[in-house]
Amino acid sequence: MSATGTQTSGGSVVTFHLQRYADRGAMRHMAFDRPVLRRTGGLLFWRLLGTGRGPSTTLGADLRRWALLAVWRDERALEEFLARSPIPARWRREAIETWHVRLAPIASRGRWNGVEPFTPIIRGLHSGPVAVLTRASIRPSRLPAFYRSVPAVDRSLRAQEGCLASVGLGEWPLARQATFSLWRDAAAVRAFAYAGLAHREVVERVRAHDWYSEELFARFIPYASAGTWDGADPLTRPRAAP
Repeated sequence: MSATGTQTSGGSVVTFHLQRYADRGAMRHMAFDRPVLRRTGGLLFWRLLGTGRGPSTTLGADLRRWALLAVWRDERALEEFLARSPIPARWRREAIETWHVRLAPIASRGRWNGVEPFTPIIRGLHSGPVAVLTRASIRPSRLPAFYRSVPAVDRSLRAQEGCLASVGLGEWPLARQATFSLWRDAAAVRAFAYAGLAHREVVERVRAHDWYSEELFARFIPYASAGTWDGADPLTRPRAAP
């Protein structure tokens, strides 16, 4: 797929890779891949992430599905990784399902472990799909309240016609959680964020009771995708009209 009505100003490239394996033994790659990624040229920022069982953050983990979020110096560094690194070679060899997307940041606020990983590089109008990443470090004292709020937000997310796909992510059990989602367009994102009562109430409680010690919200234009996510590429499957 390709974005329309947009123009990038060059610079770094963000990618999201989602892999599903046949058994739970795939979790060993979370340890073995780290030294390889540390040595990868042109890789500016990366996080290996576990996934939840549903479309949003949950207490349950899917131990067969894992993700990599990465920021690359440029397209050349990404292509070198895809062609020569043992990590994507293993994806191709062992994963029973893989999905990858290249992302151009259009907005980002907040930090991830003290770092601002995304630099917006898109200029111009865009009317197509949008990817959203939210991430937070939850204060230990606020964990019960956070997870009590999850089911209502999860139901609201499932009911959104404009949401093409979503996955809950975690870099550390319970307290460091994220969600990656794909939307029909920016209007669909706004409808969920501001019109959905469950989501709006949670946001208000987060602010009022200081749930997070750190948070990040970023939006991207997905401009190239490959593979399948739950049997189809959500960016190319037919979508209902707004």
